[in-house]
Amino acid sequence: MSSTAKTITFGILTTVAAAVCVRLGIWQLDRLQQRRTQNAIVTERGVAPVLSVADLRGQDTSVTHWRRVRVDAVADYEHELVHATRTQNGSPGVHLLTPVHPLDGSWGDTAVLVLRGYLYAADGRTVDFGKARESDTLHVETLLTSFPPVRAGQARMQSSPRAMRLLNPDSIATLIGRPVAPFVLLVLGDTTMTDITRPSRVPPPPITEGPHLSYALQWFSFATVFVVGFLAFTRTRRK
Repeated sequence: MSSTAKTITFGILTTVAAAVCVRLGIWQLDRLQQRRTQNAIVTERGVAPVLSVADLRGQDTSVTHWRRVRVDAVADYEHELVHATRTQNGSPGVHLLTPVHPLDGSWGDTAVLVLRGYLYAADGRTVDFGKARESDTLHVETLLTSFPPVRAGQARMQSSPRAMRLLNPDSIATLIGRPVAPFVLLVLGDTTMTDITRPSRVPPPPITEGPHLSYALQWFSFATVFVVGFLAFTRTRRK
């Protein structure tokens, strides 16, 4: 291959590589803008007036997601379950999920699922439900979260009948024997663990911009390296 052909080939490869890096950098900037938009929504809903459980009846969860909700309800501890293999501060455990019946009767026979907190579990699934109980009637402020997208796989753990691998509302409804509201209410409060047999509240997801900006700068830097490297190569060839 002649010197000119090598330079042209190298130039084409450099252009393609730099273009790919620039495209990936732009994609990360787009992800950053999406995150900022989402953060603005979360912040706005976080300062909005607190809703009652009755207000959620018939509401689209995409509208009420991240809204604060006041819960006054009777806890159904007999049908509690756990979301297995959770961690908090590096420790293995579970998230404790309690079906409740609102005192105002607004949800009828439908159970409202409340995530009361994190419990330590060495095997990531087994806890003493009795010791983790609070009062029979719960009066708490919560944050409304949506069920995660449905994933393929067995939702329940075969080795632990009250442990869920995946939070699937249909599977939970089958397990507790009645319909389940289309959301999970995350109880707010002290996230400090003082007793491993008692639930500590799970902190809400942090509002951050994530690593998208740094990733974008890295991709743009890679594109610059390719271009500068090619220019240095052509200058050397001329000499």
